[in-house]
Amino acid sequence: MIVETLSAIADLPIVRDIVGTDSKPLANRRVVITGASSGIGAAAAIQIAEAGGTPILVARSLDKLTEVKETIESAGGTAFVYSCDVTDAESVTNLVATLVAEHESIDMLVNNAGRSIRRSLALSHDRFHDFERTMALNYFGAVRLIMELLPHMRQHGFGHIVNISSIGVQTNTPRFAAYVASKSALDAFSRVAASEVHGDGVTFTTIHMPLVRTPMIAPTSMYDAFPTLSPDEAGEMVLRALVKRPKEIGTPIGTLGELTYTLVPGVVDRILNKAYDVFPDSHAAQGVTPISDEAGKPSSRTKAIAKASIALTDQPLSRGAKRMVRLLPGIHW
Repeated sequence: MIVETLSAIADLPIVRDIVGTDSKPLANRRVVITGASSGIGAAAAIQIAEAGGTPILVARSLDKLTEVKETIESAGGTAFVYSCDVTDAESVTNLVATLVAEHESIDMLVNNAGRSIRRSLALSHDRFHDFERTMALNYFGAVRLIMELLPHMRQHGFGHIVNISSIGVQTNTPRFAAYVASKSALDAFSRVAASEVHGDGVTFTTIHMPLVRTPMIAPTSMYDAFPTLSPDEAGEMVLRALVKRPKEIGTPIGTLGELTYTLVPGVVDRILNKAYDVFPDSHAAQGVTPISDEAGKPSSRTKAIAKASIALTDQPLSRGAKRMVRLLPGIHW
């Protein structure tokens, strides 16, 4: 009886905060991570398990999630996997109901699933769906999951939510209107929500993530020449957000961009317009397609050759562009 009572006390959120150790700072924390099948999400999940936490992996593809789970378990950790489309309201409601039923508590949430679209406004007049689908995942999907989990977190007196935002929100980089707007909306939502749930033990961290070499940036071949973080380095930022729980994590370049725009927005507009000129739209954004055969349909071989050709010739960087990349590392132009 005494042992059971002590165990129950030790598992209380406030006690877990006190007894956490440096080697296992996330001991007994159950952490939901969306977009956990690859990239930042997968790397963060592995590091969370190493820190003593239990990652709850969420994505649409169970096959890839299972691979991440097996990696965690082979190192002695524990992980759970759930398939969910966070853009679908019913799917999210069912997910949260399952999580609450199957786990004693859900302590933390990492909104990592996201979509990036790099396309200038000049090429977007007939592509309003780009803005809609970006908001659907980056903003509405994240907010839907937060709103479903908030009552549970408030009831338990503890919760921490980490939103993966972007350095683009701070630097307003051209060609990312759809992406930056969706991340900016989530930033604003989190600031307001944090003030309302402050007394309930629920807190928020926003990570203004610089460019990371993940599958999301692979279609833009010019990023091959850009300095980027590795998924493991990005995962370390997520881990720090969960352990330290600051209001914001970013980079000096991002902070400088935000401050400069506040002080001299007109000057920043002129500088960014120059960047707009030196970094072209990708072939994909321009609608470049493989050459068709005589029947009007490209063969698989033609598609493969055309794809390889585009990858090799897409967006050669000018001397000025290369200088800007070196001067301002981490920004996705």
